[in-house]
Amino acid sequence: MTHHCHAAVVCCIDFRFQKFIRKWTDENLKDQTFDLIGFAGSTRELETIMGQIDVSVRLHHISQVILFHHEECGAYGAESTLERHTADLLKARSAILSRHPHLEVSLYYLRLGGEFIPIE
Repeated sequence: MTHHCHAAVVCCIDFRFQKFIRKWTDENLKDQTFDLIGFAGSTRELETIMGQIDVSVRLHHISQVILFHHEECGAYGAESTLERHTADLLKARSAILSRHPHLEVSLYYLRLGGEFIPIE
């Protein structure tokens, strides 16, 4: 049996941001299915996340990956700056597209108050 879903959503496990991410997926992925990949630091351990995205591509034939990083990430500690998160998100997008060039990859940085900042 083949299963299909629209996207893979990658985020940190931090409970403080789950309500914001849930609201975002409800509004932006309305009526679409997605695989939710939660890992401390989101894409900080990139090879681990790449393995999960590979599975999502292989088993669920996704067409989009959405990556969320957030402010004050404990997995990053003192390195949890917008600049570091931006660099890691861009690195992750590059790695994903090099393996899966057909995917659309969206990047977001999430502030403590729930503001989503798109990363280009």
